[in-house]
Amino acid sequence: MTGTGGAPVPPALPGPAIPIGDDESDMAVTTEPAGRAAETPPKTRKAKAPKARRRPLRHRLRRDWALIVLTAPAMVQLAVFFYAPSAYSVIAFMDYSPYRSLWENPIIGFTHFQILFQDPYFVDALLNTLKFAFAQLLFVFPFSIVLALVMHSVVSTKLRSTFQSIVYLPYFFSWVLVVSVFTQVLGQDGLFSRWLVGMGGERLDITRDPDTFMFLAWMQWTWKDAGWGMIIFLAALAAINPALYEAAAVDGANRWRRLWHITLPSIRPVIVLLLILQLGGILSVGFEQYQLQRAAVGWGASEVLDTFVYYRTILSSNGESLGTAAGLFKGLIGLLLILAANNIAHRFGEQGIYQKS
Repeated sequence: MTGTGGAPVPPALPGPAIPIGDDESDMAVTTEPAGRAAETPPKTRKAKAPKARRRPLRHRLRRDWALIVLTAPAMVQLAVFFYAPSAYSVIAFMDYSPYRSLWENPIIGFTHFQILFQDPYFVDALLNTLKFAFAQLLFVFPFSIVLALVMHSVVSTKLRSTFQSIVYLPYFFSWVLVVSVFTQVLGQDGLFSRWLVGMGGERLDITRDPDTFMFLAWMQWTWKDAGWGMIIFLAALAAINPALYEAAAVDGANRWRRLWHITLPSIRPVIVLLLILQLGGILSVGFEQYQLQRAAVGWGASEVLDTFVYYRTILSSNGESLGTAAGLFKGLIGLLLILAANNIAHRFGEQGIYQKS
């Protein structure tokens, strides 16, 4: 290349862009040398967002006063009827007498627990309680899940509402009414016995037979409590995204595949949570149901820990310490079962009743 007058002009060396105009669009851009690799800018750490400033307590009380007013009656009930009486659990370790002040009672250690475990009536009550509790866990709990799945698959809104009301209504019945209904149906003069007599058979009284009391109690649990569990699982099913079912149907998944791969994994956290809570109350199977049928089937078939505590504490003299020891034992076993089940849930990746810190 030659310049004016034929003088040779040296070639332009590569370098940074040189502005040749007033506007940025007139910038002359040159490239880097061919043999030189473009340098990457160093990685910079993202600055952490500043933590939100915590509001003072008076501001939070002013903001949440409506929720505090709503929860205040429940908190008062818990404090008066649960936490305050728990302070008197120390009488399980004392030779307690109601005619002395609390701290004037002599401490005798674990004597009442030794008496408790050597009592054959307590052992029978504990075995019956475990038998009834595992029957509820194995039959009533899954039945609530099945009811919720059947309800969720019903397309008609009117039919779903009718079925839901019929199944959920017995939960509000007292145990007195439940036992009376089953007596009128399955008793000696009940509808079922009259039907058998009309067909040429003999009368059948299921409500007075100790051998069939487990089956009778299972029917009573299912009729009364399955609707409550169904409502909880229906709420969990309603939270599932319908797009998941639509995408699975497009991919060719049938009803059972959608149930196994979408429905059950979506409600698994709720199942685990309710299972942990039910394990915690495994020794609290109830009182009214068994007390009302104790005279009909005998104490050997219907005695549970709650009725044992009632008869040992209320209906016997100086039985407060022994009954408190039985109640303390029941609460301790429930606490250990909750902690163990929650730990197992964490190992399987579930949240449980509380998250790990």
